Amino acid sequence: MLTKAQIQEYNEIGAIVVPDILTPEEVAHLRAVTDGFVERARGLTAHDAVYDLEDSHSADNPRVRRIKAAHLHDPAYAALSRHPRIIAVLKDLWGPDIRFDTAKLNMKCAGFGAPVEWHQDWAFYPHTNDDLAAVGVMFDDMAMENGPLMILPGSHRGPTYDHHAGGRFCGAMDPTNADVDYSKAIPLLGKAGSITVHHVRAVHGSAPNLSDKDRRLLLFQFRAADAWPILGFPGGIEAFDGLMVSGQTREPRMAPAPVRLPLPPATKQGSLYENQKGMKNRFFAAPALEMAQ
Repeated sequence: MLTKAQIQEYNEIGAIVVPDILTPEEVAHLRAVTDGFVERARGLTAHDAVYDLEDSHSADNPRVRRIKAAHLHDPAYAALSRHPRIIAVLKDLWGPDIRFDTAKLNMKCAGFGAPVEWHQDWAFYPHTNDDLAAVGVMFDDMAMENGPLMILPGSHRGPTYDHHAGGRFCGAMDPTNADVDYSKAIPLLGKAGSITVHHVRAVHGSAPNLSDKDRRLLLFQFRAADAWPILGFPGGIEAFDGLMVSGQTREPRMAPAPVRLPLPPATKQGSLYENQKGMKNRFFAAPALEMAQ
């Protein structure tokens, strides 16, 4: 699936965009499924096990910012975790043995999509080695104006930054610290049906969607089969091995990688959006429409 140049880009930058992974028909079906989830959110007044809602959500204007563990709630999402073209990309990066973790559908709807502050996924779930990545499936074209995923090139080979505020995990880096130059961030742009792949230690974030175009990105977390979670697997070893999507399970491989545990847990424990409400300083301003509610 990947050329040598794409593999080199991933290794050097910490992220790539791979176009034309899904067909237009696949994208259209996923959009329709997602529209149904948003419609069914009208009756909700608070987050639940499926939905993470925008602060301005109401029955008249249903606003969903995340569908949690999306693969558990619709077969169309679940099928993507084993999509042969996605798995082929990961095999080119890590070899034949691939284990799935989880998924979430981040939705930045036109005009009010919430930002995601700068962070490293590694801070949430460190493993015995860092052959992990998030695969983002674009349901919409991703352009500068609708809050694309932004990556700091090469940051996956640097330190693991502090994601705490007031002594508790908050799932974000303090933008007032002068050790990170966010002006060097690059956007991961592409057409619907493309995928992004970003390294688990890559510093990334995204601005709010201030455009008139939706930006929905279904994110899957994958790992090489020899990367084992340091915080354990509450579902047990059988459930852990059941997450294999290619090849066979492997014994844990230990590799040097800087680790900070996400403990004590966030004051607002929940999705990343709730965790980040514990920040003292923010980089991205909320959309004006959100602040007006």
